[in-house]
Amino acid sequence: MKRSWGFLATVITILSLVEYYCYVAFRLSIASLSQANKKWITAVYIIVSLVGWASLFWMRYVSAHTFPKNVKALILASLFGFVVAKLLIAVFMLLGDVYRFFQWIAKSARSAPVHLQADGMDQGTAHLLPRSVFLSRMALLAGGLMFGGFVWGTTNRYRYHLKKMKLTVKGLPEALKGLKLVQISDIHSGSFDNQEAVEAGVKMILAQKPDLIVFTGDLVNDRASELKPYLEVFSQLNAPLGVYSTLGNHDYGDYVEWESAAAKADNLNTLKQYHQDMGWKLLMNEHIVLNKDGADFVLLGVENWSANSRFPRLGKLSEAYKGLEGKSLPLKILLSHDPSHWDAEVRKDYGDIDLTLSGHTHGMQFGIDLPWFKWSPVQYAYHQWAGLYTENNQSLYVNRGYGFLGYQGRLGILPEITVIEFA
Repeated sequence: MKRSWGFLATVITILSLVEYYCYVAFRLSIASLSQANKKWITAVYIIVSLVGWASLFWMRYVSAHTFPKNVKALILASLFGFVVAKLLIAVFMLLGDVYRFFQWIAKSARSAPVHLQADGMDQGTAHLLPRSVFLSRMALLAGGLMFGGFVWGTTNRYRYHLKKMKLTVKGLPEALKGLKLVQISDIHSGSFDNQEAVEAGVKMILAQKPDLIVFTGDLVNDRASELKPYLEVFSQLNAPLGVYSTLGNHDYGDYVEWESAAAKADNLNTLKQYHQDMGWKLLMNEHIVLNKDGADFVLLGVENWSANSRFPRLGKLSEAYKGLEGKSLPLKILLSHDPSHWDAEVRKDYGDIDLTLSGHTHGMQFGIDLPWFKWSPVQYAYHQWAGLYTENNQSLYVNRGYGFLGYQGRLGILPEITVIEFA
């Protein structure tokens, strides 16, 4: 209980500071208005802020069925944008205070006095917009753009983007050249609210006519029941060499409270059964040898394994690899949900695994994703977070995710269907 109250006190303190800085920025930006206009604009600001913060906490206790799903997604995205915008404004203003603090130290250290006005400008630049007002308006503009961006991002939830690439594997026999694999990851079926849009993505996959389809974990957010409305949709996925899958950190049900350990175990068993019902072969620390036009290759799959101790570390690559020791097979593909597994174990101990396929990061569903430039805040937590990475003769591909979680949208990082053709 002490820990809970301490956490709550910390959250309230941080949010109070954020709101204080936002209010300062707001007051500075309207300083030039008449007193009457200031009063009603300030009243509107206070009401909006109170409603925003209250709604943020209230939504934690709202039933999933209180609103139509599209409406709830828009509300959640608006609240997400509200919080991010407030944080961004606060950071702008905090940086301004830090700058002014160091400026004060520098002035104090000088022997000769420097005549500065209260806003930090010298007399020769007094005709310009005061720095504090300029900073506050820039902060509000940035926050407003961020808020609008996150709301607009809800329209991208189902805008599936095909990422096509050719991957050259040294020594690949002719029979395996042209092998086409489609990867999807992080479906998070509990977040979906549009069955037709999800099915349109499935049809995009089938239109690629892949030889092989793989799914790299996080089929649900928490509960197996989330998948029920979409069982028939994902059952449509098929390929000549089959559909294969593995588990992600969310599939274990670790992020909700269960009435008992048995209930949690039953949930996982139900989810495993759903994989089978859809015609997907779930690889649980095991491998399968596949054959195309007379040439064998190997597909391995492990349970979730993360270099970060916050996430499950149940994958046993040594078990999945049993029986392959000493065998010279031209292509080995590993399904492992968390990309941190690649550096931590795969590259270090299994140098003959040609390609590892992962997901997990979602590209944070926010960032810049251009052919010549990629950026997302998630890159500060994961060295490999989206797209193809190659070291020596080994490759890792990190899928940006088919679904979404938390933020009900995609801003800059679109949902992905990966198409890999081997050469």
